[in-house]
Amino acid sequence: MRVDAPPNLGHVRIDLDGEETLQLLHPKALLAFHGDPRHREDRFMDLSGMYRKRKLIKSELRGPASLILGMMPGCLMEVVDIPEDSNLLFDFRHVLFYTDGMTMKSRVQTFKNAWITRELVRMRFSGPGRIGLLSSGSIATLQLDPYVPLFVEAGSLVAYPENASIKLSVYGNPLATQHMNVQWEMTGTGPILMQTGFRDSALEDQIHKDSIVRRTLRELLPFGGVYIR
Repeated sequence: MRVDAPPNLGHVRIDLDGEETLQLLHPKALLAFHGDPRHREDRFMDLSGMYRKRKLIKSELRGPASLILGMMPGCLMEVVDIPEDSNLLFDFRHVLFYTDGMTMKSRVQTFKNAWITRELVRMRFSGPGRIGLLSSGSIATLQLDPYVPLFVEAGSLVAYPENASIKLSVYGNPLATQHMNVQWEMTGTGPILMQTGFRDSALEDQIHKDSIVRRTLRELLPFGGVYIR
C-alpha cells in the first residue's frame, strides 16, 4: 500500500496492490475509486464501532485500486505502523482506516481512567499493520517514563499504552496553573501519540488583526495606509 498525503492539499491518495485490503471507517471521505467496482463492499460496524464513530457503515476496499480521500479543513492524515505486540489504546474518532488482517478489540477502561478521559471504551489494535490517523496538526510520538511524569494537553492525546498511569493535573507555579488547560499527567513505559495542532483565539487576533494603535496611525498620518501595513 502506498499513501501520498501532501500537506495543505486537502486530500490523500492511496494505491492498493494486488489483494491488499483497507477498512475505511469514513466512507463519505471516499471521493474517487479507480478499480473494479466489485472491490468495494460496505458492511455494518460492530456495536463498539457504532458507539465510538456514531456511524453504522464502514467500507472494505480491495486492490488493485487507487483511492482519493477528502480531508476536512484543518485536518491532516498520517499513517502509523502498528507492531504485533502493540498495546496502544486509540481514541477511535481519530482512526480513518486500518489495513486488513489487524486485530481490533474494545477495551473497557477502569472507572478512574474512564472518569478522567470521559471515555468508557477505547480501541486496541494489534498488528502487524497500518492505521491512518486524522489529526489537527501532525502526529508526535513521546516516550513515557516510569518515574518522571509527562504532562499532555487533555485534548491532544490520540493514543497511549494500556498500562499507563493517568491522572488529571496542572503543573508549574501558581500563575501557570491558573491559566493552564487541564493536563493528563502520565507515567509508565511505551510511546504516546499526540496531535500537535492547537487553537488560541487571543493569539490569532494578535496575528491577524490590527491593533488599535496601528489603525489609528494609519488613519491619522498622511499616506498612513501606504506605509503602515
